[in-house]
Amino acid sequence: MNGIVIINKSKGYTSHDIVAKVKKITGEKVGHTGTLDPLAIGVLPLLIGKGTLCSKYLMNHDKTYTVVLKLGIKKSTGDEEGDILQQEVVDEKILDENNVKIVLESFLGEQEQIPPIYSAIKVNGKKLYEYARKGQQVEIQPRKITIYDIQLLKIDKANLEFQFEVSCSKGTYIRSLCEDIAEKMGTIGYMKELQRTRVGTFTIDQSIPLEDLNEENVEEHIITVENLFKDLKNIDLNEKKLQLFLNGVKLSFNLKDGIYKIYSNQQFIGIGVVKDKLLKRDIVLA
Repeated sequence: MNGIVIINKSKGYTSHDIVAKVKKITGEKVGHTGTLDPLAIGVLPLLIGKGTLCSKYLMNHDKTYTVVLKLGIKKSTGDEEGDILQQEVVDEKILDENNVKIVLESFLGEQEQIPPIYSAIKVNGKKLYEYARKGQQVEIQPRKITIYDIQLLKIDKANLEFQFEVSCSKGTYIRSLCEDIAEKMGTIGYMKELQRTRVGTFTIDQSIPLEDLNEENVEEHIITVENLFKDLKNIDLNEKKLQLFLNGVKLSFNLKDGIYKIYSNQQFIGIGVVKDKLLKRDIVLA
């Protein structure tokens, strides 16, 4: 059982909780390509068996989120879970549709973002949230992120909040983005709700709630390693070259540098990498 299963994470679970449950269901090694906070819901790709060897090809995927931003309140964690640090009156005019769209669109492109203090980024060997829990001050360096698309979905003036969709690069903190958007609107705010709807090519439509996954149906929901790399070109090896390949011997191939699917006798063997006209093994399933 090797490949990827896309879980539609429910609120309240940690990514570790879900990994443990899927490991029990599959009886295989299980890993993930990036966590979701317990309060967040949506797409959580899990790597199963030898699918865990594919993690290096999946870690830098872009992501898409649906977000609800609540204005007028600042929280310690930047999300629903935190303590209220500050409250202020919000002028309803800033929630005019045109104004919200202009502010959102101003975040398009590459920029620097300061990660939230309640995050797992390490500074001097300690995670930021460890400093935060002890009330310690620490300098947080900004990180480069890219916002590829950001669209307003709806406005709820009565509750001083609005929903938007954002597609962004790996490493983007939506909690920080929400606080930055609120600041640019002339107020304060926090991330009230978060749903991840896409990770790379994996979408919410491909996902299954953890509650619906079991030993009987898990295999039908697994995306195989072969299908994961379906857009790559193939290399067919005869028996002699296959044995050399499996033994780690580099083989001469007049091909462009890149990743290739490896076959022998129409059987999928795994993934190989060509560099400087030499093919070497990378992921072997056989």
